[in-house]
Amino acid sequence: MAKEHEYSKNQSLKIAVLTVSDTRQMETDRGGDTIRELLRESGHQILTSLICKDERVEIQHAVESLTNDESIDAVITTGGTGLGFRDVTVEAIEPYFTKKIVGFGELFRMLSYTEDVGSKALLSRAEAGIVREKAVYILPGSVKAVQLAMNKLVLPELHHIVHEITKHRSR
Repeated sequence: MAKEHEYSKNQSLKIAVLTVSDTRQMETDRGGDTIRELLRESGHQILTSLICKDERVEIQHAVESLTNDESIDAVITTGGTGLGFRDVTVEAIEPYFTKKIVGFGELFRMLSYTEDVGSKALLSRAEAGIVREKAVYILPGSVKAVQLAMNKLVLPELHHIVHEITKHRSR
């Protein structure tokens, strides 16, 4: 019988990347490129990459579609997390969370504060949660913020989080 916290960190997970931006195209999507590069380096598969406008309904349609796809283990978004009027990624996705991973946003802001941006970290609205048994991460659009979140929080715990969300299926 498997131990409760046993899972394979070598397993390649299937990830969807969603960039939220009114101005980015695939050729200029530096935040999304950074996520994809770090995922590949960690042995994960990128099943799909999308760019959508910073429009609540468009973001919600994308998240619904991605989290309804049974082949996807997690969704990582970048962009639309600022305090500006057009930044609605958090408002679009949070209502879908069945559980919020509260520590993610707290730790991201703490790391941002201590490692890089100081008190400006309080402006970050990075979040994570569970939608339809998928881990969903809401990351800022800046490359430095993406690198910090991916290297310090997302990648070190991605397998564990996916395992915790889906372990009931194998019972």
